[in-house]
Amino acid sequence: MVRRHELTDAEWTVLEPLLPRQAMSRPQADDRRVLNGIVFEFRSGVVWQDVPERYGSWRSLHTRFRRWAADGTFTAMPAAVQARADAVGDVDWLVSVDSTIVRAHQHAAGLEKGASGTRPLERRSDLQDPCGV
Repeated sequence: MVRRHELTDAEWTVLEPLLPRQAMSRPQADDRRVLNGIVFEFRSGVVWQDVPERYGSWRSLHTRFRRWAADGTFTAMPAAVQARADAVGDVDWLVSVDSTIVRAHQHAAGLEKGASGTRPLERRSDLQDPCGV
């Protein structure tokens, strides 16, 4: 049974080859279980210590998360998934340009705050020479 915050079999099939293989002397926790724990932590917003034990030790999850973040695994995953989807034609590269106009308040443009309140900025040509020339 796939729980609410866990990866489906289809998602795991895509992501599994993208995870690095570590040659370690100790056996490490199952990658799928660890990735599900990391996904649970981010989707639910709990602190690492509150991740359920079914995902393993929170220290192992956090260590693996930091390792994968540092070696670029999490950066490479979206790019690889997007490239795979694009190769089979699942990506529609339609571009939409938003032409929304955001107007500033009338007092936000060209006003300078002075000691007696606000006054319009003076133009350079209107400024008098301090030497009187």
